Amino acid sequence: MAITQDMRKDVFPNGLTIVTEAIPNVRSVSMGIWLRTGSRHEREAENGISHFLEHMVFKGTTNRSAEEIARAADSIGGHLDAFTAKECTSFSIKVLDEHLPRAVDILADLVRNPLLQPDDIQKECQVIQEEIKMAEDAPDDLVHEIFTQSYWPDHPLGRPILGTRQTVSSFDRDRLFDYFHRYYTPGNMLVAAAGHLEHSRVLDLVLKALDGVAGAGPLADGHAPVPHPNIRYRRSFRTSTLFATRVS
Repeated sequence: MAITQDMRKDVFPNGLTIVTEAIPNVRSVSMGIWLRTGSRHEREAENGISHFLEHMVFKGTTNRSAEEIARAADSIGGHLDAFTAKECTSFSIKVLDEHLPRAVDILADLVRNPLLQPDDIQKECQVIQEEIKMAEDAPDDLVHEIFTQSYWPDHPLGRPILGTRQTVSSFDRDRLFDYFHRYYTPGNMLVAAAGHLEHSRVLDLVLKALDGVAGAGPLADGHAPVPHPNIRYRRSFRTSTLFATRVS
């Protein structure tokens, strides 16, 4: 897609990407944080952990309980959602433009500060086990899983997004945090927003909310972020520690 004057994109040295599209004739903003982590990035013993972690961040953060997370969006008439796919995990919210700061704060809290309490992990394990059973009982879901397993045998793309009963039951707090710290990093994050907004305002809010995110080095696959030829590339941002690089 061509970059127009209403679309702005910044790629920072640590790989964090922020994209906005200004739509002046609306009064709402849709925003999401997309992480390049899905079932294809999981080791065999981790199958389903991306989806499990997506569920777990809604169980509470260091700043909000599960109820407070839901209330934070509902109280401003916002719609908070998330999903996990083969190649990405997404957390999104839709709000009126005046509530953009709250929206940014909620999303940043989810991807920065999950508690991952053992009791919640145990309960969520049962919930996802039921999801797996439901998928196996749905012919359209089941035939899709059989097809992908046959098309990509012995490959992460052939594994189910939900995981298996065996892998899901093996997840504990240490394993979830290990995966979280491995993939929930700036180099794996794309922040996208569209609606009644100003690009500079979104930048300020996002950089402040994500300030201090760990892992400000290369992308999770070891590659350095590559700037797009048609976008502005920010090489430094003096007022934030988000862009500190690690020297080994």
